[in-house]
Amino acid sequence: MPGPTRRRRLLFIHAHPDDETLTTGLTMAHYRAAGHDVHVLTCTLGEEGEVIPTELRHLTADRDGTLAPTRREELRRAMAVLDVSHAVLGEDPARGVLSRYRDSGMAGTPGAAHPDAFVGADLEEAAGLVADHLRRLQPDVVVTYDEHGGYGHPDHIQTHRVTMAALRSLADEAPTAYGVLTPHSWVREDRDWLAAHVDAHIDPPLAVLTTEAPLPPSVVDDAVVTHAVEDPGQVGRQAAALACHVTQVRVFDGYYALSNHLAARLSGREGFAVLDPATGRPCPAADVVPGASPGATPARHTGLLPDEAGA
Repeated sequence: MPGPTRRRRLLFIHAHPDDETLTTGLTMAHYRAAGHDVHVLTCTLGEEGEVIPTELRHLTADRDGTLAPTRREELRRAMAVLDVSHAVLGEDPARGVLSRYRDSGMAGTPGAAHPDAFVGADLEEAAGLVADHLRRLQPDVVVTYDEHGGYGHPDHIQTHRVTMAALRSLADEAPTAYGVLTPHSWVREDRDWLAAHVDAHIDPPLAVLTTEAPLPPSVVDDAVVTHAVEDPGQVGRQAAALACHVTQVRVFDGYYALSNHLAARLSGREGFAVLDPATGRPCPAADVVPGASPGATPARHTGLLPDEAGA
């Protein structure tokens, strides 16, 4: 990547600890290595998360209910590996408050009915907290989920809604916002790679999805993904940060698995699209990629900053 003309600031807004490293860890590592300021804002502490290690399963919401401080510490360690500044929405250490909102879990679960569940947060209040954070940081770029929250988790969708509302409240002062998206072609390539590389002797064993298996809504036609960060040299750093999320992730050589035991590749690339501030949806490629025409698959911008190499 060409040297930056000036130091920039990027803010990544995520729902739970580990989301930041899973979906944008490579991009964060890439920009820190290039000398830019990188920040993470986490909206909840993942209290409803499942726990992989047997010896830590007593922390879950249906047992001790003490997962939040553990995941807060995992986030702190992971961000130290990436050298990234981090905060939790509504955190107030002086009052012993870890976060304003609580992990909602999936729709229909007891967590979704909790009075502090993020999914039930007042949009104006939550967006106001995010807007205050934006005013303090004044980032050049904000990165969050698309309108589907990546894979449909209610807290991911709410993170998108709250972030876009906060950006709209800033009007002309709002930074450019990107949603995390993955091109179809990358998924096909990654599933083929996993089929050839996942160790069959791992216990418990990992499943590898076929190229014909259903796709999450954040996997889109290649033309929708207008920006990409590709930096295989930072995969090791992303993997080391991911390994800090001990309760949530098992990390292997070039891939990882969550509690569902599905193998996922650490591919060295992450895709994005500019989000329309009014609708929250990805902007058409013709609006953001020079020379792109409707119906064509354009080359992508390299990186997220305006002074980087173009398409």
